[in-house]
Amino acid sequence: MVDTGSYFTDFGQLVILLLIQIGGLGILTFASYFSYFFKGGSTYENQLVLSDMTNSNKLGEVFSTIKSILFITFGIEMISALLIYSSLDSSLFPSEPRKLFFAVFHAVSAFCNAGFSTLPLGLYEPEYRFNYLLQVILILTFVMGGLGFPIVNNIIQFLTYKLKALLSFGRFRPSHRPWVLNLNSRITLITTISISAVGFLAFYVLEYHNTMAEHQGIGKVVTALFGATTPRTAGFNTIDTAAMLFPTTMVVFLLMWIGASPASTGGGIKTSTFAIATLNILSLAKGKSKIEVYRREIADISVRRAFATISLSLIVIGFGIVLISVFDEDKSLIQIGFETFSAFSTVGLSLGITSSLSDMSKLILTGIMFIGRVSMLSLLIAVFKKARYKNYKYPTEEIVIN
Repeated sequence: MVDTGSYFTDFGQLVILLLIQIGGLGILTFASYFSYFFKGGSTYENQLVLSDMTNSNKLGEVFSTIKSILFITFGIEMISALLIYSSLDSSLFPSEPRKLFFAVFHAVSAFCNAGFSTLPLGLYEPEYRFNYLLQVILILTFVMGGLGFPIVNNIIQFLTYKLKALLSFGRFRPSHRPWVLNLNSRITLITTISISAVGFLAFYVLEYHNTMAEHQGIGKVVTALFGATTPRTAGFNTIDTAAMLFPTTMVVFLLMWIGASPASTGGGIKTSTFAIATLNILSLAKGKSKIEVYRREIADISVRRAFATISLSLIVIGFGIVLISVFDEDKSLIQIGFETFSAFSTVGLSLGITSSLSDMSKLILTGIMFIGRVSMLSLLIAVFKKARYKNYKYPTEEIVIN
């Protein structure tokens, strides 16, 4: 609602930075680790919840996984902050501590996919929109944050395995070919790369003579890549978002809705949900009764969760658009839709109407942001009483769909 850099004091900006960090790690991760640290143990039920959240195969691995999450988070943020610091022009800052704080703030904000910046116009400021090295560093940072901790950890394991095989000069020959890069990682990486490639081509072609007209050569490539990856809940902008063409805005709608990956710092319905829905459509088109990929079968519960997540997201977004259009009828549908999709996926991008919205619309967007980050399905699971399992099965009947 306000310019973070000028409106808040240094202490206020530190508080925002801390909230971004806790939100990125996850409240449950943060609280559980420190509870374990101070109490010296954890309940069985809490470990089950954490094992599901961290994608741990064994209960004994839960807290070692959380330790690796903390190590990965702070490690990437530290490297990113150092790279950002080295890419900045010292003449833009009154002192070295201010330059260092800028680097740390944007590294944490990028990895946690918060999109907060201490600059009045964000990275669209004239001194920063042409700093392509800074933009590449931020892209790598928020993409890694958006992949999810289990995926990043699995990629590190895979690269370690490949490096060990490479350095052994053929002497490292395992008795069997291990499944190092698991199915979750494969689906997430392929979906992320595919979506980013489509977004990049759309931005490069559609905005070439529009918002990217002031950039040349490699600058257009970096700006298009930034525009394709930032809507997936990163929230930074290097172009005038309000000046985008209508087709580009529609692409951004899709990118914001899909969002980042599970167990990541980002929001949206998640890349795995979109991938499962797409695979299910292809499976039905081929006449298959189950979804098979990489010699694995997708569990039925995963398919049901995916379609429940998609349906609930559209319901929340739809209700949000209707309610905001009631309280701010002077705003156009595309502006309201953009704000709502951005809020649900906790992106932070705007077409410039956020500050002029009514108080009721701001409260609605706040509620949508909360629901989008926690997930409507999680809220329903928390509210509804669990049905007892009973060992019976009714006769199966098909319902006419089309």
